[in-house]
Amino acid sequence: MIGIGVLGYGYWGPNLARCFGECEQTRVVAIADFDQAARDRAARRHPGVTAVATMAELLDDPRVDAVAIATPVHAHFEPALAALRAGRHVLVEKPITTSSGEASRLVDEAARRGLTLMVDHTFAFTPAVQKIAELVGGGEIGALHYYDSTRVNLGIVQSDVSVVWDLAVHDLAILEAITPERPVAIAAQAASHLAQRPETMAFVTLHFASGMVAHINVNWLAPVKVRRTLIGGSKRMIVWDDLEPSEKIKVYDKGVTLTGDRDAAHRLRVGYRSGDMWAPRLATTEALATEIDHFAACIASGRTPLTDGLAGLRVVELLESAHWSMRQGGRPIDLSLERKAS
Repeated sequence: MIGIGVLGYGYWGPNLARCFGECEQTRVVAIADFDQAARDRAARRHPGVTAVATMAELLDDPRVDAVAIATPVHAHFEPALAALRAGRHVLVEKPITTSSGEASRLVDEAARRGLTLMVDHTFAFTPAVQKIAELVGGGEIGALHYYDSTRVNLGIVQSDVSVVWDLAVHDLAILEAITPERPVAIAAQAASHLAQRPETMAFVTLHFASGMVAHINVNWLAPVKVRRTLIGGSKRMIVWDDLEPSEKIKVYDKGVTLTGDRDAAHRLRVGYRSGDMWAPRLATTEALATEIDHFAACIASGRTPLTDGLAGLRVVELLESAHWSMRQGGRPIDLSLERKAS
């Protein structure tokens, strides 16, 4: 059994503690939170688990083999680094850190010590995203043309990060999971409509060398909650509505074909194909439970996690570039130049 210490028992920490407690390969041995009320809740819900106030106390417990970090984003780096230096494996909430420099340090530390470093990009482990990745990877969709996501709701407004770092991070991680292609340019426009708060709405666009375009619409001030993504390919198209209780994914055999003289654009004829629609059967397993099983298996076997530290680093690099574009009024950032510079 892998002994788990959970740092942070506020919004997400209870979910981590519950799933680690249900995993056959792990057991929760300690939970740390500076707030006494949170520690009292943890003690009531997890009898026999030690509730402590600090990360230092968590790391002093020899039963702790791995640490799950569920603190605010600005408080990810220091405890993650401390855990790695103490020889513990680490699962850290998304995004991994607030800067690529910090993320790189965590990746290097984990590699140097032979430890598992994994980022909680939960959507990568949802049955829907895993099915989409399977369809794309198997060639069912054809060449990807676009990824168009709307991820909006009313709240929860954050005080330390913008809506891009809070919501768009999910789509960046999903793109990591469904295609190996990396974007070559990114542009973002955003606005804040609440005083003393980061940007509350944003539009992020990513361009890929293949011609694929990804567009992400995120908003904390929408009257309704929408989680809808359209994925277009040369063969088929996907509609993914994550709020649907069933048939979350629908695959459409629709598209266009061009016939005629390809050397003379005005003689090309556009044909429209409208075939069947089907909804693939999806597993009913909880994404977080799947992710925690994966984390435990990677610790036991030494294999690289699907959402490892490098994946987390790449997502943070995109978030930084989006932030830089926002500060310049939406000017596209050439990511190929930034990669060469790094």
